[in-house]
Amino acid sequence: MQIDNNQLLRFTTAGSVDDGKSTLIGRLLYDSKSIFEDQLEAIETTSKKKGHQGVDLALFTDGLRDEREQGITIDVAYRYFTTPKRKFIIADTPGHIQYTRNMITGASTANAAIILVDARHGVIEQTKRHAFIASLLQIPHIIVCINKMDLVDFREEDYNKIIAQFEEFSSKLLVRDVRFIPISALLGDNVVKRSENMNWYQGSPLLDTLETMHISSDINKVDGRFPVQTVLRPQSEEHRDYRGYAGRISSGIFRKGDEITVMPSGFTSKIKSIDTFEKELDEAYAPMSVSITLEDDIDISRGDMIVRTKNKPESSQDLEVMLCWLNNESAKPRTKYVVRHTSNEQMAMIKEVIYKIDINTLSRKNDDKELHMNDISKVKIRTTKPLMYDSYRENRMTGSLILIDPATNQTVAAGMIV
Repeated sequence: MQIDNNQLLRFTTAGSVDDGKSTLIGRLLYDSKSIFEDQLEAIETTSKKKGHQGVDLALFTDGLRDEREQGITIDVAYRYFTTPKRKFIIADTPGHIQYTRNMITGASTANAAIILVDARHGVIEQTKRHAFIASLLQIPHIIVCINKMDLVDFREEDYNKIIAQFEEFSSKLLVRDVRFIPISALLGDNVVKRSENMNWYQGSPLLDTLETMHISSDINKVDGRFPVQTVLRPQSEEHRDYRGYAGRISSGIFRKGDEITVMPSGFTSKIKSIDTFEKELDEAYAPMSVSITLEDDIDISRGDMIVRTKNKPESSQDLEVMLCWLNNESAKPRTKYVVRHTSNEQMAMIKEVIYKIDINTLSRKNDDKELHMNDISKVKIRTTKPLMYDSYRENRMTGSLILIDPATNQTVAAGMIV
């Protein structure tokens, strides 16, 4: 069965300062004709004011005034563009170490990560850091764009040297699909059009790679998980006895007649119908939003999860989580936080910091237990009631959670269940 719901591809961009991220995204938008005329005119005017010869492509993405003045990108900027083959959402994330949390925010839902490497400098510490975060977030596809090839005279040996450097490092990471493309974002080589300066490169340019990348296998189609968001009781003449459980399917496929179990209660039933606003369906799959009715009258509420009886998630109050601390204020020991996991919300506490990761060397720090902003660590969390979860490696939807400060309602951490 072919599931064709993947016209949208989300990708994140990461690179060190001045690697050309903003120029690359500007080039993608400019050459794929995804920029409105008034935007183009405004940026042409700004480019002239700054004394540039042509259009400064970086201005398409560096939209915040203070970023333009400082010449750096400081926050996650989302950009949308469409080609005849696909829709795209770009999360342009900052490269600095102090913005690790921004990269994690932008990359958490991405199908692909574009990591830029300056052809003159090769793989540096920032490159390793971004590749590590992409692997930690289980981004299925990594595209290493070796930029500024025009500054090394488009030499193939420089390109091959950087591939060897990256592969030596990435062999230790859990990354399934890594591709390398030599580009010049400034001149447009291998971004949208093939480069005439690098005939030795036989692969596709960047846009074609993004358009043809197979991403339907990125969604977990095996484990049926349906977190209930709300219970529908229309009480209308037409639907007097209707009781539907509405939500978005996190993973897997559900069909009419499937035997299901409701967690955490453990009650079992069969699927009577799968409904959308327009019509009734014989089957539904992630990430569709549907209403499911059951043959039996079971007490189900928001936060419960409908799963297939022969394929259940883990259920526990004690979790080991890779946590990225997002808040300016450090984590306080034994403090209670709200944990939000799928449609489930309850209280939780960080019981123990097992180790922190030195984001520069990627080594473990076992003696440092303080959690400050941008820290990535492995922790033990205890929740007030069991969570129904899969490991993040198996299922990015049911394997992720966030912690919220109940006093301020701020999100203080994002976590991936080990």
